[in-house]
Amino acid sequence: MAAELEYESVLCVKPDVSVYRIPPRASNRGYRASDWKLDQPDWTGRLRITSKGKIAYIKLEDKVSGELFAQAPVEQYPGIAVETVTDSSRYFVIRIQDGTGRSAFIGIGFTDRGDAFDFNVSLQDHFKWVKQESEISKESQEMDARPKLDLGFKEGQTIKLSIGNITTKKGGASKPRTAKGGGLSLLPPPPGGKVTIPPPSSSVAISNHVTPPPIPKSNHGGSDAARFQTRHHSHPTGSSSEWHWQDIKDRLEE
Repeated sequence: MAAELEYESVLCVKPDVSVYRIPPRASNRGYRASDWKLDQPDWTGRLRITSKGKIAYIKLEDKVSGELFAQAPVEQYPGIAVETVTDSSRYFVIRIQDGTGRSAFIGIGFTDRGDAFDFNVSLQDHFKWVKQESEISKESQEMDARPKLDLGFKEGQTIKLSIGNITTKKGGASKPRTAKGGGLSLLPPPPGGKVTIPPPSSSVAISNHVTPPPIPKSNHGGSDAARFQTRHHSHPTGSSSEWHWQDIKDRLEE
């Protein structure tokens, strides 16, 4: 079923290729293109390399009609299905097969060396990909054979997520973080947004002001105020502060 779903892809197309009948190989030294009649090819046409799954197919087709002349399935490269000759890089020996299981070895050659290079690289790239696919498939099978970890939640098991150091409880809003360390705390303003400043005191201190001491009453009649005025007016030339303190001195001596 898997083989039926695989599609065929084209790897390389060369419009000119020559086909030769080759003599049996006499020894293990390899094939030599100089043993062929290179100026008299047995067939000429178009070469196309396709792939289906891991197998590559070298197809020899008619240039005009595209009718298949012969094809060579390639399961491994380098291998017995495709071999190089010992005396040239433009010629190869391939093993063609029909649907009945019969096979034969024929020689093919390209006029241009670039076409021979493309033919060789196309087969190399395909089987490099096959090797990588096989390694990946093997690793996948080894992974499947290992015991699997059960990462599912058990009954009643929960998890807790912490996002941005804020924990949200169900049914309530998250509390704002309080600032740590020393900070300035401001009181709220009074209602109405106005602050009343008390007026300055109406009393102003007078510099160099001396409050006189109280004058006691005299026992000899007359008020002390009258005696102070008499003393003050009897000496007009003196200062009031000097007579004031002299009067206090006289009173103390009496």
